[in-house]
Amino acid sequence: MLLTGDNYYTQEADMEYMSVSQFKDFHGSYGIQGCERTAMMRLMGEYPLKSGLPLLVGGYVDAWFEGTLDKYTEEHPEMFKKDGTLKADFVRADAIIERVQRDPMFMYYMSGEKQKIMTGEIEGIPWKIKIDSLLPDAIVDLKVMAEIGKKKWVQDIGEFLDFIRYWGYDIQGAVYQEIVRQNTGNKLPFIIAAVTKEEPEPDIELIEVDQVYLDEAMDIVRSNAPRIANIKQGIEEPTQCYTCPCCRRDKVLTGAIKLSQMFNQK
Repeated sequence: MLLTGDNYYTQEADMEYMSVSQFKDFHGSYGIQGCERTAMMRLMGEYPLKSGLPLLVGGYVDAWFEGTLDKYTEEHPEMFKKDGTLKADFVRADAIIERVQRDPMFMYYMSGEKQKIMTGEIEGIPWKIKIDSLLPDAIVDLKVMAEIGKKKWVQDIGEFLDFIRYWGYDIQGAVYQEIVRQNTGNKLPFIIAAVTKEEPEPDIELIEVDQVYLDEAMDIVRSNAPRIANIKQGIEEPTQCYTCPCCRRDKVLTGAIKLSQMFNQK
């Protein structure tokens, strides 16, 4: 399947190729639990992902950099109030755009080839990636977020983590780096171009993800991708997490459980 901007996000493309977002749906990240059952239902179109406001705001800024903002606003009328003006969150997005425009270094890193699609293989499995800004010397991904410096506690590893590893952007960087290497022969650094929605002034930062974190993330990908591919092909059965919205929606009680067993049932 030849991928284009028009078919990249289709069900057909998602069934043929693995992607970072799909991998995280199945496996999760350090901070976010995955659910194989829900991920498979999403692939089959039975539990579509809802576009929340944060995603729309991030997409708005992405579209500005790509030069497709007019098309984006036409496709998302929910961004506008009844009088035709932008809702407050998207007025804030305009302020974010104005802020990054004032920083030459930020704009340089976002000046590469936009939304570059590449494909490759990891563990014999076809993968697809779509890069926000591909420069000769760096792979750059734009992130619009609440704040940059705050760490989050991860119970499973007993540690506070930065937002990059918490949300699995290290996984994204590892996969992007490997697929770009396969296509160009160059192993490039992975840079997060981060900008916040903070008021009165957004914060900005360029963050190169340490290679040791990318290598650790690639080990996770190589260890878990074959099982995900088998689930997609119907060779293995997906497990469920019992805690995500989809699992809660479909939960069926069969009787009372003892308090002493409650936190061991999963």
